[in-house]
Parts: sequence; C-alpha cells; structure tokens
Amino acid sequence: MERYEIETFLTLVEELHFRRTAERLGLAQGRVSQIIKKLERQIGASLFDRTSRRVALTPIGRQLHDGLLPAHQQIQWAVDQARTVARGFAGPIRVGFSAPWSGEAVIQAADLYQGRHPDAEVHIREVQLNDPLGPMRADEIDLQLTEFPIREPDIAVGTVVFAEPRGLMVPARHPFAERPSVSVEDLARATLIPMAGERIPQYWLDAIYPRRTPSGLPIPQGPGAAFWQEAVSLVGAGKGVSPASLKAARYYSHPGVVTVPFHDAPPIEYGLLWPVSRETARVRAFAELIRQTAGAVRPDEASG
Repeated sequence: MERYEIETFLTLVEELHFRRTAERLGLAQGRVSQIIKKLERQIGASLFDRTSRRVALTPIGRQLHDGLLPAHQQIQWAVDQARTVARGFAGPIRVGFSAPWSGEAVIQAADLYQGRHPDAEVHIREVQLNDPLGPMRADEIDLQLTEFPIREPDIAVGTVVFAEPRGLMVPARHPFAERPSVSVEDLARATLIPMAGERIPQYWLDAIYPRRTPSGLPIPQGPGAAFWQEAVSLVGAGKGVSPASLKAARYYSHPGVVTVPFHDAPPIEYGLLWPVSRETARVRAFAELIRQTAGAVRPDEASG
C-alpha cells in the first residue's frame, strides 16, 4: 500500500465526500475514486458504502482505518520533526574563536557544515581575550572555541577539544632565552605581562597568568596587554615575559621575542562554549563537527 493511497483513504474517512476529499488533496475527483477502488481490490472487500446521497465506512473500512491511523500519525509526526530540524539548520550560525590555531578547526568545521546544509550561513569571527565572553553575552556569537577554564552559570561548557603545550615568550636577550626549557617557579624571577580587561574572569587569569608559583612565591606583574599582539610587542621591548601556547611563535613572530617551552606547566586546553539559553540543533551539530575536525586534523598539522 503506497503512502498516497493511505492518505487518500484516511482523508475520505474524514470527509465522507469524494469532491471535498479531492479538493483537500489537490486531485481530480475521478482520481480519488480510482485510488479507493484499487484499495478495495487489494483488500478484497468494499471499504465504503456509496449512494447518491451519502458515503459511509463499511465495518472492514472501519477496521482498516483504526489500524492505519496511529501508524500514519506517527509517520507524519516524524516527517514534521525532520522538517523542523531541517529548518533549524537553514538559519545562520555565528562561531567565534580566540586563537588562530583554534580558528583553523572552526573553518574546517564550517566547510563540512555548509556541505551538509547548503542553505546554512556560517559567520566566523575572532574573539579578543580582553573580553572573552562579551560577544556571546551580547548575542553576537552562538558558539565559541576558546581557552579554558570557563566557569560561568550562563555559559555551557563542552569537553576539551584539544590541548597545546605551554611556553613562555621572553625577550631575545633575556637569560631564559638561552635555556632549552623553563619552570613555572622561574616566573618568580621575571616580570609577567598578563592580558588586561575588566571582563576577564579572575580565575581564568590565574590559570593562564598566575600571581604565585606552585611553591607560593609571588610573581611580579608588569603592564597588562589589551590585545595579544600588544603582549608580543611588550615582550619584544623587554618589558617582561608572557605565557602562551608554543604555537603562538608560528603565528605571531617578532624579531625580539623567543618562545621557550615549560617543562612542568600543564598544557593550555581549548574547548567549546555556548549560551545555556540558546542551545540549538545548529549549535550541537556544529560543535560536533569541530570536535571531529580537531580530532582528525590537529591544528599544528594543518598549519604545517
């Protein structure tokens, strides 16, 4: 039994009128009659009693109706749900990233997303670390790949997507520049240049730009940098040192800056964020693609 036959039968049961059934389905009245006669031949019995004045279900027609209707309603519900989800992917999604190497994973995911949803729009932008959550809270971004930790009641936090080794940017003439590696304890003998911004969570600053070493020694704090390139310039000018992903040396080269790896600092973790109140099918689908692309092609491999 074909779907169009089921729909014709169920509509005629509702209308009990061939002309009105034909109008609802956009068919010729004669076509409705043909479909019903074909069904009756398949069943081997009359489904409707027809007279010049009325159309009524036969007992066998009622039995067929009672058996078909729940299944048809379930199918229709599934189709409607699929359409709803499909419409959800048709709108724009706005994705942010805070570092070029995380931006590469976002761009790869965007290519896959638009390949699967040709009508979808993807808008990508860089988020400055001096206000890492501002664009999201201003409803300018739906999803973001950024440095952890983030612990905010209005922001949902996904799993870690990838982690990068931590290094220390130092002036080229600094004693640390000659070392193969440095320790977190060494920060007590340097001036730290942190990110500056009133909207940066303090726990985030403490994780990336600590104020004390693991043994409790104070770490001198130098001038804050509002933007990443400003931090690189301050280090190059000899104003201090600044922690960073080792990857930063590839993207922000400076003749007066050397990046030395830490041998005892944990890696910097990058993960996904989205507003708790605005989680959608688009956000979930795009987040999964970022996890897949970041796992299949690491940012360091993509950048050569």
